[in-house]
Amino acid sequence: ARHGSARHGRSAMQSALFLAVQHGGRMERGEEDKGRMKRTIIKDWKTRLSYFLQNSANSNKRKSKKAGKHRNYFRPSPEEAQLWSEAFDELLANKYGLAAFRAFLKSEFCEENIEFWLACEDFKKTKSPQKLTSKAKKIYNDFIEKEAPKEINIDFQTKNMIAQNIQEATHTCFSAAQKRVYSLMENNSYPRFLESEFYQELCKKTPITRAAQAT
Repeated sequence: ARHGSARHGRSAMQSALFLAVQHGGRMERGEEDKGRMKRTIIKDWKTRLSYFLQNSANSNKRKSKKAGKHRNYFRPSPEEAQLWSEAFDELLANKYGLAAFRAFLKSEFCEENIEFWLACEDFKKTKSPQKLTSKAKKIYNDFIEKEAPKEINIDFQTKNMIAQNIQEATHTCFSAAQKRVYSLMENNSYPRFLESEFYQELCKKTPITRAAQAT
């Protein structure tokens, strides 16, 4: 009986040791997974940011084709990046900052907000009454109407008001909706962007990678 008890004790100890080792292995793997996830997030950010910056560059290239000049957007200095935390407008006014914020919103699956805001900014600069009407209808179809491909989150009353106003489009058609979306981004997405690992990396003295120095 004593032999059986000793064997049982050794067996229990071995099992406990095995579980401890297994648990330790899981913890180590968990740490590795976290590290891998962080690297993936940063890589994903850089991919999205490169995409948006490339699109901005291509758009700028088309606009300045006659002059034969093409402006590249370089990674900001930590001091420049830190300015973005002082005001939301500082971020939106910076080409690289805007592209980074768009990439961040895409990662949160709410990029329609910044795209609507940008469409409204372009709309307000439109001079031709014909173009104003056609752009108003496109913005309505893309962002406002029910089940629009990029439908924004605004109240039913504002949507109805827009539907009526675009019949005779003016530059103020989307003013109320644009203010609502701006406030939504400023109070929700913007603070999260400032807390994001990607933004924190931009504010550090050392860059993420050499390749990210100039995109």
